[in-house]
Amino acid sequence: MAKTNPLQFIQQVRSEVSKVVWPNRREVVLTTIMVFIMAALTATFFSLVDLGIRTALSQVINALG
Repeated sequence: MAKTNPLQFIQQVRSEVSKVVWPNRREVVLTTIMVFIMAALTATFFSLVDLGIRTALSQVINALG
């Protein structure tokens, strides 16, 4: 493996960072909103699944007891 000196490393890092395409403000806002919506939908889904399992288990326990 070839070794590079620290100056070459820093130059290579700066070169690679300059290639990064940073999102604009609109993209950041839209993706943030989508993340919150997906988190809310996921939380709702798992809450409903939990409620269904809890109700089913309660009915089974009451039927046995």
